[in-house]
Amino acid sequence: MYKIAVMGAYDSIYGFASLGLDICPVSDAQEGEETLRRLAGGEYAVIYITEALAAQLGREIDRYREQVLPAIIQIPGVSGNTGAGIEGVKKSVEQAVGSDILFGD
Repeated sequence: MYKIAVMGAYDSIYGFASLGLDICPVSDAQEGEETLRRLAGGEYAVIYITEALAAQLGREIDRYREQVLPAIIQIPGVSGNTGAGIEGVKKSVEQAVGSDILFGD
């Protein structure tokens, strides 16, 4: 059975443990890259990653963009929402259905 993990600064992700998700606190980009590789190569189907950490791991995340699993989804951290997560989901949906889902933009 596949699992779900959450990566980012501890303050941003510790609450997800109460939902039964595996949390993976990371303190820098190098640790983030190593953790992402480990999670992506294992039994994780969904990896949530804070927008701040994802901004530092762009090339590493791109390695998994064309793969079915894992789905890497950006979420806001304690520092706030940058909009990168929403933009990433929008691009994925546009690619899948061939159309913009937000007609107002």
